Amino acid sequence: MRHADRRFAHQGIAAQARGRPVPDRAWCRICLRSHMIQQIQRIFERLPRPLDPFRSIKLKLSILLGISGGAGISVFWILIGSVAWRTAFTAASVGVIMLQIFAHGMTKPLREMTAAVQAMARGDYSLRVRATSRDEVGELARAFNMMAADLGAVDRQRRELLANVSHELRTPITALQAVLENLVDGVSQPDPETLKTALAQTERLGRLVTELLDLSKVDAGALALELEPIGVADFLADVVSGARLTHPNAHFELTKVDESLTISADPGRLHQVFANLLDNAARHSPVSEPIRVSAEHHGTVTVFEVADRGSGVPPLQRQAVFERFTRGHPSSGDGGTGLGLAIARWVVNLHQGTIAIVDPPDGIGCRIRIILPCTGAPDDHN
Repeated sequence: MRHADRRFAHQGIAAQARGRPVPDRAWCRICLRSHMIQQIQRIFERLPRPLDPFRSIKLKLSILLGISGGAGISVFWILIGSVAWRTAFTAASVGVIMLQIFAHGMTKPLREMTAAVQAMARGDYSLRVRATSRDEVGELARAFNMMAADLGAVDRQRRELLANVSHELRTPITALQAVLENLVDGVSQPDPETLKTALAQTERLGRLVTELLDLSKVDAGALALELEPIGVADFLADVVSGARLTHPNAHFELTKVDESLTISADPGRLHQVFANLLDNAARHSPVSEPIRVSAEHHGTVTVFEVADRGSGVPPLQRQAVFERFTRGHPSSGDGGTGLGLAIARWVVNLHQGTIAIVDPPDGIGCRIRIILPCTGAPDDHN
């Protein structure tokens, strides 16, 4: 015994000298038990499944009940030497009948799931499974209903996407085709006004294709931000300068912009957000009314606001306008694609920020607020 203890001590000293810790006996027992459990699970996974050929769960339960009853009767017969066969068969028959009655409610959700899956294969996602039990079948039924609702929403969005894209592409193509046909037939002359109309429709097509490509990147999650420090004042000045070139008749104003405020953002993507907001504001705001852009520091965030004096967005539609192909004014015919605000929300979310439509101070117009985390503030900017 002393030699074994001495040998173990020498092994521990040698292991410490080689830089390896001495194995703990309790930890070794835990590892051994875990290995044994895994081996047992593997054995059970390899066991045959003799009841797989049967297509009814109730029939399988009846067979299991018969096997269990037969095993019990065999034990009685072996130990006691006699069995009341009439009573045993009567009890087994009653048990099978009761099993069929009560198992009907257990297996009905499974049959409903089968019917719902077959309906889904035909494109009908409206069927739901009654989920009233609290067992595993009930949990499966509730999960199935959630999956069916999600698949129905995805299918509806797919159909709406196809319909909206077809409509958005058809409108500028039809207008451009009409202009070109008039030029070819000699109905109109290639004057600057006609060419300007054709150019506007072509630009609308290009904008739609660009936004659709952005949406495909959103769905695939294939775009990463290239963050860098951005001076808020210079950034907004560049955005407003570009908006003034696009809308020379609009009146843009920069208000409450701190010169020393900085944020960490992707300048290209963030410029896309504000350019879209200013474009929407210029198209919906009266020419004589100003469009105000502001940026203020509040704690650890920077609050941006774009406010116009247009007709505004009703409160019930303020969440919907950030969905794809949704417009605040569907009948305005302003040439928008209904994708800009959806892309804007995606970009803001990538920057760990929020975007929302808030109430204007006097109740007139639309005010969109963007909140982004800031990297520098007036009191700690160095």
